Amino acid sequence: MVEPETNGVKTLLGDPKKAILTLAIPMIIAMSVQTIYNFVDALWVSGFGINLFTSASVPETGKDALAAIGYVLPFFLMAISISVGIGIGGGSAISRRIGAKDKKGADNVAIHTIVITTLIAIIYTISLLIFSDRLFILMGAGNAAGMAISYGKIIFAGSIVIFFINIATAILRGEGDVKRAMYAIILGSIINIILDPIFIYTFGLGVTGAAYATVLSMALTSLILIYWLFFRKDTYVSFKFLNFKFKKDIIKDIFRVGLPASVQQLSMAITMIIINVIIVKIANAGDNGIAVYSTGWRVVMIAILPLLGMATAVISVTGAAFGAKAIKKINTAFMYAIKIGLLIEIVIAAIIFMLAPQITAIFTTGEGASEIVADLEMFIKITCLFYPGAAFGIASSAMFQGTGKGTYSLIATLLRTIVFSVILALIFVQMFNPAILGIWWALVVANLLGSIISFSWGKLYIKKLAAKISN
Repeated sequence: MVEPETNGVKTLLGDPKKAILTLAIPMIIAMSVQTIYNFVDALWVSGFGINLFTSASVPETGKDALAAIGYVLPFFLMAISISVGIGIGGGSAISRRIGAKDKKGADNVAIHTIVITTLIAIIYTISLLIFSDRLFILMGAGNAAGMAISYGKIIFAGSIVIFFINIATAILRGEGDVKRAMYAIILGSIINIILDPIFIYTFGLGVTGAAYATVLSMALTSLILIYWLFFRKDTYVSFKFLNFKFKKDIIKDIFRVGLPASVQQLSMAITMIIINVIIVKIANAGDNGIAVYSTGWRVVMIAILPLLGMATAVISVTGAAFGAKAIKKINTAFMYAIKIGLLIEIVIAAIIFMLAPQITAIFTTGEGASEIVADLEMFIKITCLFYPGAAFGIASSAMFQGTGKGTYSLIATLLRTIVFSVILALIFVQMFNPAILGIWWALVVANLLGSIISFSWGKLYIKKLAAKISN
């Protein structure tokens, strides 16, 4: 019996260039809205809304509140990293089975992905809640420690919905249904944008209110995804949990890509923690340095979001092409994504560089924020330099993941993050004055080196893959 194909599956198996654009554009839109939320979230916490929503000073806003979010951010990213990694593993395995016309196998992968993620989410949430009081003190948090603890506990308690959202949208993307993945992400972001000023200013909860708004918006998004996947039942993959049993071959296939992808994502969060420590302990920049780093990195994430959206498309398209043994399609999708990404990032880098003073001004209206104006503007200008080069590295990692070579993607990312970023930061911090400037330049050089290595490796891998198939 031939299973009916959804529009998403037809797209995956069609023209690779058209598939890249068709799948990438909705995800770029969704990630744009999500990143705008992150931008606005930092804006509200910085104290921007005081004059708009209240005439009185609101506790837990301003420079220290931005620093508090900076201390929690790596752990928030860890939850995202683990869930996104498993989602990449599951989505890649689903796409490859779609390419191989294996509907039953795709269903089994989807069910395994949900169950595995749920178990990991429970362990992660409980662990962070137990140790949350000690984490930020150990990281060297100063005046922001109290706010970091109160903000962190709420975010940690909501970790399970973070896991589910990332897994559910990954399954949708894996079968080419990017529009509903887009709707879910946009919905959560819009709800969060609405709730943020209400909880922060109207309720007077400050940065703690931002945490409540984040968790509540994610919970509502989860309900929508649960309805689509388990009750509406119009997705390509279907879920039958009755008599579920773990299968070693499926677990191995998910983790073959998912584990390296999770570690790859985690390496970024771990790098942030290490950079935070270098900022505080070695560069002696304290909470001000953390505020600059965490706030400036939000601008970076806005800048590279088209590349991240393109990467989700590359994973699905190359995965389906790999399953169908269509190596030419893999190379076409890979190079087309790089070409489009490079052009977009050149334009974005130029715009952000020119608007750096205005962007900085938006984030420095709160209490004590004037102290970080010069440093934040410098961070934004320096980091613009690696945006175009990132197109090569991000697309290469996505291609590796799509074709089942998660370990390759992991190695390339570890070189850029744990190895290059940290080592160069430790070296450059000794060479520059002020020292913190060396950290920003280290991030630029590390990302460019990592991208060059990833792209070279990716082209060599495709060449060898083509030779293997032809033989």
